[in-house]
Amino acid sequence: MRNWDLFREMEQLQREINNTFRGARLGDYASAGNNLRRYPKINLKEDADRLYLEILLPGVDPQQIDMSMLGNTLTLSGERQTDNESGNDRTWHRLERGTGKFLRSIELPVDVDVNQIKAEARNGLMLVTLPKAAAAKPQKIAIKVN
Repeated sequence: MRNWDLFREMEQLQREINNTFRGARLGDYASAGNNLRRYPKINLKEDADRLYLEILLPGVDPQQIDMSMLGNTLTLSGERQTDNESGNDRTWHRLERGTGKFLRSIELPVDVDVNQIKAEARNGLMLVTLPKAAAAKPQKIAIKVN
């Protein structure tokens, strides 16, 4: 049985709060009556040594994206700008792509080596490679035979 740990309890509460509000963008988008959606869309996969995160960010300048790690949570924030070529004298009939600020926190399934994370932007897709921390990798255990 583990001893009660205030900080562990606080971390668990933070994870539950993050899960509840993950990807929620409040403001004009929510007040327009739309369902809250997670943005940006992601794919997350892994092999024995790394996690691979693909983040769909069409129309977002990669230089304007903030990415940070705290514990095993990766947080992305940025802004998708409005198409200024339309002009103010035009009426929108559909605005499905969405614009404005976004914030997305992604809880990773294992600990990663923060100093070795690599991110690359290519054609509206951000590819992030997150090497697993040594403790998160499978370890071979030798069996002694008598």
